Parts: sequence; structure tokens; C-alpha cells
Amino acid sequence: MAYYESVLVFRQDLTEPQVKEKAAKFTEIIKELGGDVKSTEFWGLKNLAYIIRKNRKAHYVMLNIELPGEQIAELERRSRIDEDVIRFLNVRVEELSKTPSIMMKKNTEEEVA
Repeated sequence: MAYYESVLVFRQDLTEPQVKEKAAKFTEIIKELGGDVKSTEFWGLKNLAYIIRKNRKAHYVMLNIELPGEQIAELERRSRIDEDVIRFLNVRVEELSKTPSIMMKKNTEEEVA
């Protein structure tokens, strides 16, 4: 099994509960494909660098997953089909990080300040 960091970018007009529901849906898809989601991070609503499909902002979700290498193509196919996903990125990594990502660290620092 290979390790991946998968970032999903959802449309701006979804509510936060809808985004969490979509993330749960992708978790189920990964389990169906024989993988496992090790952690999920909700990065929140962020500004996009440029307009994508009439969206100026988007909800970001990162999944740390363990998935057989041949199944990643199916996960990407299903991400393309979902109309609420405007972009996605799957990056293979040697090992999954045990600590929060830099995006989550930045959010906690802002809350403390």
C-alpha cells in the first residue's frame, strides 16, 4: 500500500456541514477501494489565486490516506465526476505526517494571537 496526501477543493457555495459530508463521502470511497483514511484536516474557506469555474473562494480538505497504487486512478476519476470538487491533488509520500500540516499550524497560531 502506498501513502498519499490528497487535497480536495470544493465550491464556495457549499456550507461547512456539506463540506464535511463530502469529505465523509470520499472517505467511504477510499474504504471501498481498499484503502484507509489516516487523518482528515479541514482547512476552511480560502481565497483562490484566480477564478475557477466562477469561484473566487473554495473550501479545502486534506486527507492523509493509505491506498493501493492502482486504485488512485479510480479515486481521481471519481473526484473529476463530482460536480462540487473544482480541483484535487494527490501526492504520493514516503510516510504520513503525524503532526498537523502547516495550514493547520497557521490557523492555530492565528487563533492564539
